[in-house]
Amino acid sequence: RQPTEFGGGLNEVQTAAGGTHSGPVILSAHHWPRPRRWGERNWGLLASHHGWPPTWPHLNFPGFSPPRGGSAKPPGGARRPSPPRGRSMAAARVLLFQAGRPEPASFARSVCGLLGARPGPGPWPTHCDLKRGQLVLSARPFPGASVRLPLQRPPFCPFAALDRQPAPPGAALPPARGVDLAVAVLLQSSDQTVLLTRRMVTLSVSPNLWVPPGGRVEFDEELLDGGLRELWEETGLRLGQGQFSWVPLGLWESAYPPRLSWGLPRYHHIVLYVLVVTQESQQQLQARIQPNPSEVSALTWLGPDVAAAVAATEDGTDTPGPRLQGLPPSVP
Repeated sequence: RQPTEFGGGLNEVQTAAGGTHSGPVILSAHHWPRPRRWGERNWGLLASHHGWPPTWPHLNFPGFSPPRGGSAKPPGGARRPSPPRGRSMAAARVLLFQAGRPEPASFARSVCGLLGARPGPGPWPTHCDLKRGQLVLSARPFPGASVRLPLQRPPFCPFAALDRQPAPPGAALPPARGVDLAVAVLLQSSDQTVLLTRRMVTLSVSPNLWVPPGGRVEFDEELLDGGLRELWEETGLRLGQGQFSWVPLGLWESAYPPRLSWGLPRYHHIVLYVLVVTQESQQQLQARIQPNPSEVSALTWLGPDVAAAVAATEDGTDTPGPRLQGLPPSVP
């Protein structure tokens, strides 16, 4: 069996309010590819991905160097204060390399569209420079680009819809605001299960949804460190230095509200998904988990068969994916 491609099955999740939310499902049909140890260069071939363009059948990381100076422990004390939400280069989190230089991505425009993406969800191969607290993207190679990743968006992306039709009269998106940057951590145990958490129903953004641990990257924070910090804040799990390996998987353009019919989007993120493979088993990790009750209402570990069934569910339709014997129709 071949691994499921990034975003190959998008899964709509019912929210407490009765609506739906879509996010990428990047789960393997049998096991995750084993990334190399943190600090090694020349990643080479990661995995075959069926359904991708023939000219780009693999994820390759020639000369890719992981983020500099990262720590396996989350920073102590209070978070660093974030700079004002301006369009300045220093404050911008997501930049697009166009016309020979990086420019901040506009909140009001689809990042996929600005990179020349055709209509639809993608994926589109995107060249990336993973900077401290920033992400520089381009549809073509550029100086400083260290990795090429698939970029996707949901078929009902509100920013893509706004690119095709103007906003309603009297409605406006903030012209001087940029696109935010987040990291989602696919934590895989040594026995090949993946951790998902359910967001608290009281949260103002994407409540009651099953998601990987993750969140917004702080200013001047290494991208992997941001993901590990969010993992620690949400689950209490600290990963020891040398006890895990990681690899970037892909990018997702995220909006909330997720559909234009719900109103103009108030949040716009590019989410970097990273696979973190630990040397601990699910049982060992579970014994150390201490969920943050203000953010996490439940958690679960997905085995390979359940992950494959979730990934095979087609987004935006009522057509279920393949049913496994004894698998419940939904997770409460």
